[in-house]
Amino acid sequence: MSHDSRTALRVCPLCEATCGLTLTIEGTTVTGARGDRDDVFSQGFICPKGASFGGLDADPDRLRSPLVRKDGVLREATWDEAFDTIAAKLPALAEAHGTQAVGVYLGNPNVHTMAGALYPPLLLSALGTRNVFTASTLDQMPKHVSSGLLFGDAHAIPVPDLDRTAHLLLIGANPLESNGSLCTAPDFPGRLKALRRRGGTLTVVDPRRTRTARLADRHVAIRPGADALLLAALTQVLIEEKLADPGVLADHLDGYDELAHAIADFTPEAVSTACDLDAGTIRTVARELAAAPAAAVYGRIGSCTVEHGTLASWLVDVLNILTGNLDRPGGALFPLSATARAPRAAAPGKGFALGRWSSRVSGHPEAKGELPTAALAEEIETPGEGRIRALIVVAGNPVLSSPDGDRLDRALAGLDFMVSVDPYLNETARHADVVLPPPPPSQSAHFDFAFNSFAVRNQVRYSRPAVPLEDGGMDESEILARLVLAVGGLHGASPEAVDDQVIAAALTRAGAPAALAAELTGDTGAERRLDLMLRLGPYDLTLERVLAHPHGIDLGPLKPRLPQVLKTRSGHIELFPAPIAADLPRLRAALGTGPTGLVLVGRRHLRSNNSWMHNVASLRGGSNVCTLQIHPDDAARVGLSDGDTARITAAGGEVEAPAEITDAVRTGVVSLPHGWGHSRPGTRMSVAEAEPGVNVNQLLDGTLMDPLSGTSVLNAVPVSVSPAP
Repeated sequence: MSHDSRTALRVCPLCEATCGLTLTIEGTTVTGARGDRDDVFSQGFICPKGASFGGLDADPDRLRSPLVRKDGVLREATWDEAFDTIAAKLPALAEAHGTQAVGVYLGNPNVHTMAGALYPPLLLSALGTRNVFTASTLDQMPKHVSSGLLFGDAHAIPVPDLDRTAHLLLIGANPLESNGSLCTAPDFPGRLKALRRRGGTLTVVDPRRTRTARLADRHVAIRPGADALLLAALTQVLIEEKLADPGVLADHLDGYDELAHAIADFTPEAVSTACDLDAGTIRTVARELAAAPAAAVYGRIGSCTVEHGTLASWLVDVLNILTGNLDRPGGALFPLSATARAPRAAAPGKGFALGRWSSRVSGHPEAKGELPTAALAEEIETPGEGRIRALIVVAGNPVLSSPDGDRLDRALAGLDFMVSVDPYLNETARHADVVLPPPPPSQSAHFDFAFNSFAVRNQVRYSRPAVPLEDGGMDESEILARLVLAVGGLHGASPEAVDDQVIAAALTRAGAPAALAAELTGDTGAERRLDLMLRLGPYDLTLERVLAHPHGIDLGPLKPRLPQVLKTRSGHIELFPAPIAADLPRLRAALGTGPTGLVLVGRRHLRSNNSWMHNVASLRGGSNVCTLQIHPDDAARVGLSDGDTARITAAGGEVEAPAEITDAVRTGVVSLPHGWGHSRPGTRMSVAEAEPGVNVNQLLDGTLMDPLSGTSVLNAVPVSVSPAP
């Protein structure tokens, strides 16, 4: 180490595992990143993304100052010019055309930053718009909806107790590549290996023999899209063979008899054809699940982004409930994060309502206050009152991440005004009139508001910026606070005023003395808000105490929390809610069917995260390439050899990609990774542009979605494949 070299601790913001890093810093440059061995949660684990922290941080393509469009061209501008432009345009547009004329899109990285958790709710409230779209309807919304219906709270998502379970059934999840999703677990691979070492069982249901499936005791190569049918059959076996035993949960359940009746015809024999699985295998999986001393069922992206995503997400928890494994150690439990509101007494709540309003053009019902991202293009294109004329995009790239990006691309070009908060000029931001770039992660404070509430162990960690803001840079919290003021008619007021207002309101809501505001410590408004949440939270912590433990504070293993978590109107777990009952006939109609041709599934890469990490040179190559995986039998049938260019055609269009012939995908299935397609003009992502790959979502026309959650069907999509001429 050179004499001016130092180290700093930082929680990694590059995936959901939230590992602790030790950064090596020379001057103001991050020159290395390794796992922090003393981190209370991750204990030294690191993946290639975390190891590349320095490369991502210093990416020369990152925007260093705001861009403002003048005479049709985006040019560098000052922060004052950027916010003056927004304040002059947006409120006037809303005044002229109504509040619904402004739409908001929130991308996936919002949950990886402190500012992204604290300020977007205030932005939505200042705008008063219902035209809210997020990455959730391309990803996890079915889980929020099923949790809302079962437990009355869309954020009450049980996570598998990985460290104490004896049997883990994974469906449509590949945590060895994704590092986990809606289940925050540093070193997921190590935790699965530990499960095997202690004599536990791992069953993986996936049409691909993923790295996770290769680790399993049993790999069930299901036909894509049939997850809900398989889960329904497992449920039917538990009930029919009298293996269901909810135990202490029985006192908190409503709807068991209705469920048993409704699921009776989903026998293993009935689903066998559609799942392309042997009925005997299905019975065995159900019996093993019931017999395990402690078991957890965990389903993710592959079971969410399909036609029956909400039903599959619901049945995952139905299985946890019927086996008595919900809310018990070794099963699936509800985490309690340090910034959660202190638990209330168990009592009936307001419940969870779907479809409180609908989208203007196609009448899609809202879910959790959001409309389907697949409907964004038509809401911009279609004339009439309430048409979206202006859009604010915070940390998102929906041109690549949502179906039919070409259509959305054209729609964005027709907006009257657009703001993008993004460090890159990407495929979406290139349409903006103002681009506001947040600083690199080394210059940002970090706290995991979202992921701590999905963590497999309760803990708390906070990192202050490792490097001071560079000259002319602006902290992301300040950027978003100023944006809130600019759109809300308070342009020019102090950004601290935004935080002060939130703090005052939070104290009133909690019934706490207003004088507590003066006791809060912290260098910024965001830190003072964090301090307040810690003080009002369930562990009686303060910011000062957390800062005194730079490697984090361990708050212990997950504990049973029922019936406290329940916010349903009945105060019980509502096992068979009406919207689920109404959607079940659609699943029943799928019983006798199976695809006649090839279907497409996506895939994850360990060295990538959605569309925002393809510009880091050290993460390219290896398995992180955009190829079409196809089984040897299917390749021979369509006339493809390894490395040939394959043409893939579906309802939304066609793309071409190199064929990768492998028996890691089952017959009848092809796989393309998501997040690629960096080939549009006017972006500044030189590494990504050099090998752009193709956008798998261009194969979709956006019409297919799970009706309950508005989530786009991104997996199990019918395609035809041929050699490119």
